[in-house]
Formats: sequence, C-alpha cells, structure tokens
Amino acid sequence: MHYSLGFLGWGLATLIVPCLSAPSSVQSSPHVVHERRAVDPLDWFISNKPSADKILPLRIGLVQQNLDQLSDMLMAVSHPSSPDYGKHWTPQEVVDTFAPKEESVKKVVGWLKDFGFEKERIRMSANKGWIEVRASLEEVEELLKTEYFVYEHVDTGEEQISCESYSVPADIREHIDLIKPTVHFNHRPSPKSTTKFKRAGVNLGKPGVSTVGPKKSTDAQPVPPSLANCDKMITLDCLKALYDVPDFNPVSLDTNSYGIVEFTPQAFLAGDLDLFFANFSPSLVGVRPNTVLIDGAVVQTTNQSFDFNGESDLDLEYGMALVNPQTITLLQTGDLVEGAGFDNWLDAVDGSFCTFEGGDDPTQDGIYPDPLPGGFKGPESCGIVAPPFVVSTSYGQDESTITAFSAMRQCTEYGKLGLMGTTILYSSGDNGVAGNGGVCLNSTGQPVQNGTMFNPDFPATCPFVTAAGATQVNPGSTVFDPEGACEQVIFSGGGFSNIFAIPDYQQAAVSSFLTNHPPPYTSAQFNNSGTSRAFPDLSANGANYVIGIDGEFELVFGTSCSSPVVGSFITMINDARLAAGKSPVGFINPAIYSDQFQDAFNDITMGTNQGCNTVGFTATEGWDPVTGVGTPNVTKLLPLFLSLP
Repeated sequence: MHYSLGFLGWGLATLIVPCLSAPSSVQSSPHVVHERRAVDPLDWFISNKPSADKILPLRIGLVQQNLDQLSDMLMAVSHPSSPDYGKHWTPQEVVDTFAPKEESVKKVVGWLKDFGFEKERIRMSANKGWIEVRASLEEVEELLKTEYFVYEHVDTGEEQISCESYSVPADIREHIDLIKPTVHFNHRPSPKSTTKFKRAGVNLGKPGVSTVGPKKSTDAQPVPPSLANCDKMITLDCLKALYDVPDFNPVSLDTNSYGIVEFTPQAFLAGDLDLFFANFSPSLVGVRPNTVLIDGAVVQTTNQSFDFNGESDLDLEYGMALVNPQTITLLQTGDLVEGAGFDNWLDAVDGSFCTFEGGDDPTQDGIYPDPLPGGFKGPESCGIVAPPFVVSTSYGQDESTITAFSAMRQCTEYGKLGLMGTTILYSSGDNGVAGNGGVCLNSTGQPVQNGTMFNPDFPATCPFVTAAGATQVNPGSTVFDPEGACEQVIFSGGGFSNIFAIPDYQQAAVSSFLTNHPPPYTSAQFNNSGTSRAFPDLSANGANYVIGIDGEFELVFGTSCSSPVVGSFITMINDARLAAGKSPVGFINPAIYSDQFQDAFNDITMGTNQGCNTVGFTATEGWDPVTGVGTPNVTKLLPLFLSLP
C-alpha cells in the first residue's frame, strides 16, 4: 500500500526533512475557507492519521492577470465577423499577458516568511506562476488551518491523503488561485477495483477507468464495402458520403498538424492498423503516426485486448485514413506505473502550463519524476512539441469530480491554446445526461448510485473546447437519409454545466432551445438557469464503426468515434487555409454557432440522450443538448472558412 502522496510530485514522497523553525504567530488577517472538496469520495473511508513529519510538496498557484479578458481575447481571433479573425498569438504573448502580478508574488511569499519558512525552503517558477514550499504535514495543517487524513478504498485497500477544506488569510486569498495537495481528492478507484461505478482518474488510460472509450458490438461480422450497409457498419466511405467530404489532396503537409491524445496503457497495435488499412486505405499499410512520448510514455504491447487497444486503434485508424497522407502526431501520455491526466499532455504542448497556477493537479494528473517503483525518473515533459493545429481527445471525467478551481485552471489553458491557433476537441461522453458508469447526482450535487440530477462531462463543459456528440444512421436508413442521435449501445453526452457560465457565442442558440423546446425537467434535475455552458457543440456519427482490433474486425460505438473524425475534417480545412497563406481556424465554436455557418451543418431532429432514469434531452430543430448544432458538411464548410481572413 502507499499514500497517494507517493505520486504527488518531484520525488519528495520519501524525503523527511526536520522542521527547521517553529511556526510564527504572525498572521496578516483571520483565515477564511478558500476551497472545499468537490464531492465526498465514493467507496473510501478514513483509515488513519498520517505522520506529522510527513513531507508535503506544497504548491501554491498564484492568480493570473487578465483572465477576465480571456474570452473576449479569444472571440477577437475566432469570431468570423471580427477584423482580427485568425490573428493568433505567440506563446510569449500569452505568457506575458497572463503572468501574475508582482504584488501577488510579494504577498504570498511574505505570508510564508511570516509563518516561519526560510527562503531556502521556498521555490518559485521562472514566470512566477507558482510557489513550492517543502513543508511537513504538521506545518501545512497549521498554515492552512486544516487536517489531513489517510483514506482507504473499501475494495482495493489503496490509500490516499487528503483534507476536506483549507483556509488562507483573508487579505491573501485574492492572490491565490488554489493550493495542492489539499482537497483535490482522486474519486476514481484503482483499476484493480471491482466497483461498478468507475470514473476517469489519475490514469485515464487504464481499462474500465475512462468509460468514454469505444463500446464493442456483440455481433461483429465481415465487412462489406457498400454504402447500403452503413446503418449496420460505418466505414470511411460511409463517413465521406454522410458528410460530403471531398477528395483530400493536401498541399500543406509540412506546415499542417493534427494531434491525437492517448493515455498509457492504452496503445495501438501495428498489426491492427495494417489490418484496417489493407482493407480501407492500402497506401497506409506500414505507415505509423509520429509518436511523441510524454512523461515516460510507452506504446505498450504486453497487454493486448479490446480494453487496452480499442481506443487507440479506433482513433488512429480513422484519423490517419481520413487525412492521408497528412501525418498524425500521437501524443502518447504517461508511464505504465502512474499513467497521466489531461494536464500532462498540456504540459508537453505548452511549457508554460507546467508552472501555470500551481502546475499539475496531483489527484488528476501524473506528477513526474515518478517516485513509484518502475516509474519514469526523468523530468516532466514541458514544451517538448509545438501545439498541433488540431488536438482530439476521446477521454473525459464527470464534472462533479473536479473542483471548480481546478476545472477553471485547466479550461483557461484550453483558451490559451485557442489564442495560439489550436482547435481542441473532446468527446462529450457516452452516458447521455448521466456521468461515467451511469452515475447521477443527488440534490446536493454528490454522485450517488441512485441519483436523479444530471451529471455533465468535463472537459466537454469547458467553454473553450469543442465538444463532440454522437449520431447514428438509423436502422433501415441510408447515408442519404437524415441521421438521428446515437441510441445504440451508447447515448450522446450532453447537458448543462454546474461550473462554467454560458459563453457569448452560444447564448442565442441555448436561449432558443430552452424557450422553444423547454425540457420537461426542473432545476432539481439540471441547471436550467439559462446562464450555464451547454454542450455538445456539434456531432458526428458514433455507431457501428468497423475497426481492426486484436487481429480481427469489430464494431465499436461512442463519442470516441466522433471526436477524431471531426478533428480530421478540421485538419482538411486547415490544409486549404494554409495553402492560401492563411492561419489555421483555431477555436471554431464562435464560427459554427454563427448564422453564417448555419447551413453548413446537418440539423439532427431525432433521438434522445437518456440517463438518470429519464429519456434525457431531445434532439430538435436548431442547437440541442444532444447533438449540438448538428453534423458537418465539409464541402460547405471549406469555402466558408476559406472566405475568412
């Protein structure tokens, strides 16, 4: 057994440092609670009290400047009617704009020194975005007026260390965004658990942990190369027909880029790729993605099964084939021991995020070097690859399991990548209005087994990402008939955030839905205020995909299918813009919600996204929280995006 402190960072877990000075009695002002745990952990109980001399690698994230202007800044370079459309920022401009104030640095360092920490124990990042203090548990408990406990999982015996809340002086609070490790409890049990309700956790790639992954059909059969059977088997030809995809003859191969994120131990098998390519894209046989290994990642082949290979095989087979011969960049993230979380791939494409507002969240993300036996001992992968122009990620977690501070910190980084010209795509979830594993919330927003409140997905609820829902060719229909929302095996994730406010770009669309098609639910079931971020933004087919997996063909389902397909379409559009001497499209949401782009989407008006013992929301005219603005027509989107500056 080990405390989760063992992966909280920088190899400090076993370092015992004697207390060099007694805490000072100096206090600038009374303490006030700064943050409370998002939800109580399911299936965990308090086991014991950790040792007072246990070392906590305390990380204090400083509030950044100008975050209140981020949305407007992003709209300026992303809205089709803006004169600054496409004028994306440089990484240095982003860092300079959002660096914390010098006053914040002085205030927080002064607080720590007044408490009794010598300057030798205080370390700051180059951009002053975070402060690290090497402190004993006893010191941290006094500093933050809190109490830590060791929690044990009822099934696995795995242990974690956490507190329920923490406090800071009232006059310091405005300068601090968040402090870790504190309340950011890892609610997802270890993959060893047999608990029915599993969620995305520290290692998003472990089988059964991220239930946003593709679902396997029980009746896979040989693949007929015919559009007549697209209601039973989706192939590349089906997708091209559904979304009017023109022949792709790229001319910007050296400048264009498309990244797909996978979390170890999820990994593709070369034989699976070639099995698929031999049947559907023969020129790709033997071709592999450009693999970037992040934080000790490996493309493992030891474990071979649908659970270990399904997601990666799906993403790469369709992503590579649709944009062939454009090279795909595989952002393989996390080592075999610790795995990784969303912040880890953000580290790799933007080094400033490693030190942004406290850096990685130890309960959500792998912290490197990894002190666990067999873990990666090198430094964390900060800024090792330029941000691709499109990044697709088919993983997610329940919004209820992440604190608002942590969610907003991560969401801000997606906005910063949008400023630099990157399109960020996330799957919207496969459980309709419910969370991973079908879990819903109780009246206080806590995940429970028989909850009735809808449980939205994150990062799909972040207003700076494009959330992709799922549709289907309805049984008995053809690719020339209107699609419906996916209601086979999975249900398109969608709903309303309980953390993020509604962005300007979707206010009119959401207001129209709530006014003209009011859902038959009350505020006891979903955030019906009309002022919260709604998702998904758009959709693509997510049912009956034929993939090569573990040496044979199978059918899979999920918004995991939708996201990389949409990413491929955006990559095609970027190629055309780059060839015309223009910028990539970057953040696409302001465009796709605009009247100018309305006719470039196929409106989905059939189906629901059931969950929480309800039928969920209903797909209807215009935007809806099942399929968003609809599915793309690539032939219509191309000239629209090309017409922009």
